[in-house]
Amino acid sequence: MADPSAVRADDLVKGLSAVRADGLVKVFGDVRAVDGVDLHVRQGEIFGVLGPNGAGKTTTLRMLATLLPIDGGRAEIFGVDVRRDPHRIRQLVGVTGQYASVDEDLTARENLWLFARLQGLAGARARTVAGDLLERFGLQEAADRPLSQFSGGMRRRLDLASSLITRPPLIFLDEPTTGLDPRTRGQMWDTIRELVTDGSTILLTTQYLDEADQLADRVAVIDRGRKVAEDTPDALKTQVGDSTLQLRLADGSDTALAADVVRRLLGEDPVLTPESGRMNVPLPDPDRAADVLIGLREAGLGISSVSVAKPTLDEVFLALTGHGADDEPGTDDESRTDDESRMEAAR
Repeated sequence: MADPSAVRADDLVKGLSAVRADGLVKVFGDVRAVDGVDLHVRQGEIFGVLGPNGAGKTTTLRMLATLLPIDGGRAEIFGVDVRRDPHRIRQLVGVTGQYASVDEDLTARENLWLFARLQGLAGARARTVAGDLLERFGLQEAADRPLSQFSGGMRRRLDLASSLITRPPLIFLDEPTTGLDPRTRGQMWDTIRELVTDGSTILLTTQYLDEADQLADRVAVIDRGRKVAEDTPDALKTQVGDSTLQLRLADGSDTALAADVVRRLLGEDPVLTPESGRMNVPLPDPDRAADVLIGLREAGLGISSVSVAKPTLDEVFLALTGHGADDEPGTDDESRTDDESRMEAAR
């Protein structure tokens, strides 16, 4: 059998969208879990799908990966129709889900060898690929240990490694850092960036706002099955509000005089906390922060601390949806078990 990784070079057309989805719909009973979602993922980027549990993120990804049938709309992966040619799609996509797909009764090396054989690689090639992936993901020292001795982070790295056996050009990562400690999350982030550097395209779902901010070139915000916004993280923040100059006046400084300086320079009223000497100044342009600082110095006012902050993605999400990303907006199929979803896909 031919090595499926050969698909990588043959199927990619420079400039072709990695993912183009228009009006995706998925219905479970009376619930429209995904309600007309459009996505356009470019080659070579990390595209984040951000939303709370139950928003429809995983359902959208499963439809694109052919794990769930599409009830409405259209989707293509590198120009290949998802509904018409699911076998071809599976050759172009690697999937890492929220829960590890590895076999608990096998070692890490045996898991990767088995996955490689199932994907059509010959025995010798499967062993070579397994060894390369173990080294790449820092698992070579634990390669022959039972998985019962693996930490959560090691299992997640092994799961990601198993999705890269045939080096697919597009990788779906469904909440890949759920349950990991901060250090291991950082290691996963580095691995994801390396994959893009090596030529992969990443579609990442996450409920962690800092993860989307750190990793994603562009972000689609999904809430209750609908896409409510899409742009770069910085552009989304700009839509919510301007930067803010946050400063603390030196002890004994005249807060009223400081406020007058800000009004004269910017035409804006600062938010004062006189008892602590704090002052927040809305900035129409971050560059105007220097004007304010110079004006305060010329007025003889001392400053003990200063910073310029942009709105966070938390504030973006709250402004777009009316609730925080940690809130549970409702229940859709993402609360269903994987077994239920596989049964649905088989129908």
